[in-house]
Amino acid sequence: MLSEEVIRKIRKIEIRSRRTVTDVFAGEYKSVFKGKGMEFLEVREYFPGDDIRTIDWNVTARTGIPYVKKFAEERELTLMILLDASASFDFGTKTRIKRELAAEIGGVLAFCSLRNNDKLSLAVFTDKIEKFIPPAKGTAHVLTTIKEILYFKPENKKTDMKLALEYVSRVMAKRFILFIISDFLTPGYEQALKIVSKKQDVIPIRMLDPLEIELPSAGVVEFEDPESMQNIVVDTSDSQFRKNFVLKRKERHEEVKSFFKNSGIDCIDIRTNEDYMKPLIKFFAMRARRMR
Repeated sequence: MLSEEVIRKIRKIEIRSRRTVTDVFAGEYKSVFKGKGMEFLEVREYFPGDDIRTIDWNVTARTGIPYVKKFAEERELTLMILLDASASFDFGTKTRIKRELAAEIGGVLAFCSLRNNDKLSLAVFTDKIEKFIPPAKGTAHVLTTIKEILYFKPENKKTDMKLALEYVSRVMAKRFILFIISDFLTPGYEQALKIVSKKQDVIPIRMLDPLEIELPSAGVVEFEDPESMQNIVVDTSDSQFRKNFVLKRKERHEEVKSFFKNSGIDCIDIRTNEDYMKPLIKFFAMRARRMR
């Protein structure tokens, strides 16, 4: 049984996600993600004005009469959310932690799939596959998915996205849209992501927190790596230390950004202290322009 607090939180995400999908993404999702392709229906005789590229030359040669292939759009899609559940996702210094923000974003994507009668699947990973929910449809399935994103307790703390990408490629038989919600702090996934992106539509959603890029002057502070559990004591009032910290973080940020760009992958950057709707709207608008 779910507690009243859990039900209230899921309900809040549900209400906001439904409103967002209705008001903002009513047509964008469907227009941007067209479907798996065109499904062959039948052949019929050629009529003047038909696209000659659709002529079925085998049937035409056999009958002596021009025939064309008739197709229909295969609309049904499968939307897969690949969620990073490593310990770094329990971090947040402003209004909320990454995991809570991921649940809201996952809710928007989930209700987009529900509205368009597409299937939804979820894979949660650390340095192993912690949870897999096979593709399915329906409101109950969407709410279950949101609950798992928000409240699932992983066994491990570290990250292995390469393993997760190989897993979803193996278990998902058909083409799918892959939204990866992660902070992408741990390298080693690049080659696996390139391979997956050649077959699937991959959209990374990179979660960032201000303190992961900028470090305030707060005197002597003890930091703990949430994944390795190693501690380090640093003097944050040291301006040179803060300068080096920012430099290294920005270098890593730009490395990831350049990797996505050079690989032809559209990445959505979302910060924990900002409204996530703006970058999502920007992404859908950019994709819609590209489709025209």
